[in-house]
Amino acid sequence: MKLLLDTHILLWAAGMPGKLSRAARKLIEEPDNLLLFSPVSLWEIVIKRSLDRDDFQVDPRLLHRGLLDNGYEELPVTSGHALAAGDLPPLHKDPFDRMLVAQSIEEGVTLLTSDPFVARYPGPVRKV
Repeated sequence: MKLLLDTHILLWAAGMPGKLSRAARKLIEEPDNLLLFSPVSLWEIVIKRSLDRDDFQVDPRLLHRGLLDNGYEELPVTSGHALAAGDLPPLHKDPFDRMLVAQSIEEGVTLLTSDPFVARYPGPVRKV
């Protein structure tokens, strides 16, 4: 299964695995699952880190290198993803989360999230 990790799940998997739910850990550790990350998550980290958000203090360059070194694949952002984000219902206002949902829908990959508002979107979104 192809899994796109939302930003918090990605941060927890990379540096604070104890924050992951049992279900999230099981899916992430399953060797047959392909783990994906989006540049959108790195962009979110860069922006929120510059705002001194306590939950976004990881070095995005180190995170990026670590993800690649650990077998994660990058899911590039396309114009199709941008257009799909515009078609989403207004369930959530966060543009980063909306883009991740659009990417999961357009690519047919499951988005793992801990956010109950993100999980309300139709399509391959799974709250863990």
